[in-house]
Amino acid sequence: MTLKKIRAGIDLFRQALLGSSSINYTEGSIARATFLLAVPMILEMSMESVFAIVDIFFVASLGAEAVATVGLTESVISLLYAIAIGLSMGVTAMVARRIGENSPEAAAFVAGQGLWIGVIVSLIVGLTGFFYAEDILRIMGAEDDVLAVGTDYTQIMLSGSFTIVFLFLNNAIFRGAGDASIAMRSLVLANGINIVLDPCLIFGVGPFPEMGVTGAAVATNIGRGIGLLYQFYYLCSSSRRIQLVLKDFVIKLSVILTLVKISVGGIAQFLIATASWVFLMRLVSVYGSDAIAGYTIAIRIMMFVILPAWGLSNAVATLVGQNLGAKKIDRAVSTVWQVAKYNVTYMMLVALVIIVFPEAIMGFFTTEANALAYGIDGLRIMSYSFGFMALGMVAIQAFNGAGDTVTPMWINGFCYWLVQIPVAYWMATMLAMGPYGVFWSIFIAEILMGVVGVIFFMRGRWKYQAV
Repeated sequence: MTLKKIRAGIDLFRQALLGSSSINYTEGSIARATFLLAVPMILEMSMESVFAIVDIFFVASLGAEAVATVGLTESVISLLYAIAIGLSMGVTAMVARRIGENSPEAAAFVAGQGLWIGVIVSLIVGLTGFFYAEDILRIMGAEDDVLAVGTDYTQIMLSGSFTIVFLFLNNAIFRGAGDASIAMRSLVLANGINIVLDPCLIFGVGPFPEMGVTGAAVATNIGRGIGLLYQFYYLCSSSRRIQLVLKDFVIKLSVILTLVKISVGGIAQFLIATASWVFLMRLVSVYGSDAIAGYTIAIRIMMFVILPAWGLSNAVATLVGQNLGAKKIDRAVSTVWQVAKYNVTYMMLVALVIIVFPEAIMGFFTTEANALAYGIDGLRIMSYSFGFMALGMVAIQAFNGAGDTVTPMWINGFCYWLVQIPVAYWMATMLAMGPYGVFWSIFIAEILMGVVGVIFFMRGRWKYQAV
């Protein structure tokens, strides 16, 4: 590789991080467009997962009750994530379509209507959390000692849930417009502030009050809130693709209902997948703590290594939406196949590393012999399906980008609920395979997801989805 190519690669990476409102993703190199969108999307996804990790890291020294508070509250908030992610799918699809039609004013209007939905969701969740935080913890199984230290934390986190909702919605607007770098930078800013404030407010460092686990909630909401202000600054800026003005907030029910209709499928997608993973965990738990540890670590490793694949898949949603808006159906199809090729190549390379070096990978996380054995076998088994998983991820996001969230919903329901869960139960119990039956059910479901996703993609109905 020549020095000139290295410099060009560095410049492209810098452009992906900084972003630009002048890039037209419906023209030119598909590879370049994918790279410019995928890099910030990968980093954005990584940043979103950091909040809970940071809170747990600092709260762990306060005792089991504090950790339980964070864990139980995050379990409740995961339902909010499902709603926020589903809403963001609808917003991204409609904004991308309007941008592709070269109508930034219409895209801004869609964004304004989407934010009204965010207001409604935030009010419902926030008021429920403010008045019923203790009851929510009791429903989740919290004991009295957890309630004593954690009710304020839960109340603040749920009352401030508008920061989660609007972070997702605003980032969906930026992704649809092709401004993925702003979405990434807002979460980097929010996480940076949270990392600094967490120890200060939890332990009372310097002039800050010692608030215990409650301080983690305050720090998280301040961080997210400042990230939110950063996003709104750019949403109202005349230098970006989308500029929100007052007329964009004049309520138009037809647009809001279209957004809701698209988003319902997105919410269902996430809930179906989440429910299936919860069932698999419950099934593994029957076989003891070593099986749980091995399974949990294997799944976490898998989720981490597929982040770049998710970033590539998310880029497909924006590219498909914009190209359909520009009436460039052939380019939309070509984009999906080209990104699928990149995704499969990456996932196959990752699978090869895992198959060859599973002991070394698992060894970073545990030295317990039984847990290590479960994790090693689980990683190997799941990695055999990575190529098909890559295809399924791209196909699902192609549908979502076109505004067809219903097809992925049915695919998820078929692959996860009608196949994965029954097969996992049958293999684990009837065939007496234990946790290995669960691992093989994941392998089967992901292969099926890839095959079914490609079949429905090639049928082509998504090309004519009206949004």
